[in-house]
Amino acid sequence: MSHIPYDSLGPKLADQRIMLIGGAGFIGHNLALELARMGATVMIVDNLMVNSLIENSFVEEQDPVQRTAYRNFLNERFSLLRSGHVQLRNADARLLADLGRCFEEFDPTKVVHMAAIASAVDAKKEPGLAFDLQLITLRNTLELVRPKTDRINQVMFMSSSTVYGDFEGDSVDERAFPRPEGIYANAKFMGERLIRTYRTQYGLGTTVIRPSALYGERCISRRVSQMFIENALTGKPLLLEGGGDGRLDFTYIRDLVQGQVRALALHDGPDASNTFNLTFGNARTIADLAAVVKSIVPEAILEERPRAVDKPVRGTLSIERAQSVLGFEPEYGLEDGYRQYCEWYVDAWRRAQREANLA
Repeated sequence: MSHIPYDSLGPKLADQRIMLIGGAGFIGHNLALELARMGATVMIVDNLMVNSLIENSFVEEQDPVQRTAYRNFLNERFSLLRSGHVQLRNADARLLADLGRCFEEFDPTKVVHMAAIASAVDAKKEPGLAFDLQLITLRNTLELVRPKTDRINQVMFMSSSTVYGDFEGDSVDERAFPRPEGIYANAKFMGERLIRTYRTQYGLGTTVIRPSALYGERCISRRVSQMFIENALTGKPLLLEGGGDGRLDFTYIRDLVQGQVRALALHDGPDASNTFNLTFGNARTIADLAAVVKSIVPEAILEERPRAVDKPVRGTLSIERAQSVLGFEPEYGLEDGYRQYCEWYVDAWRRAQREANLA
């Protein structure tokens, strides 16, 4: 299976109706576009609450250029989804009735759950909201899938590499026992436990995905990869904690989506269950990330800071299982993928500057 060409997966998806719960965000809209391109029928269900146009428009302390850039990113998401023939329903998955109406209308054959607060920092600030968006929506999803396992052949749950906690070595694989710390990581791990319980109790086909340190176009979640290039463009320092020696398995969104599509297309049905690390598979330092930014924005300011005591010790996520089972082969390292993203960001930021100056 490891040699299955990616473009050959289209026929396996052509008759699938795939619902993405919380799918209007950074990961979700990219996955929706690719699934639609591959021939699947796709519906996004999202309350448009996190990283929303309204939220972005009314943040008073936000710089006008940043507001304009983020608005452009969000509008581009919706424009691409519309032209890609992806359906979108503005519904709140925390409400069983709302989500139930979408299930009845769309009649999915696969469901991808990705509703969540995208930031561990934000989850720590609002733990109640983090649990609601992550776990109440997942409970509703599983309850709606449970009586329809004859029609719904797979539930994919978007987890996180943070469930591993501090890495005990340079790398971890899916057999490592999770040791999550903090609200965000524990909510993700609870979701994993819940979806696996429904599998054993009710016969759901399940897939758990653990990504890491994502970056890519149209993201406004303020991940470190986005903050670095944006700070460079606005004259703010790129903070290198501990000299920038912290390591993360930085992953371009295109590589993650390729793995997700493979996991959806190659799923064996209700008896199948698996967990996959979907990352680049080679951790790099924060200093390496900053170096790419510095090569594109030479005036970027690098500033060292003491290492935060509550930051987890991270490293490489082994992708051997995904390579063997799915034929997953990531293509974009920092020097090409992140550079491409940064160049895109510079162009987008300069366009936002011109628009903000004209407003």
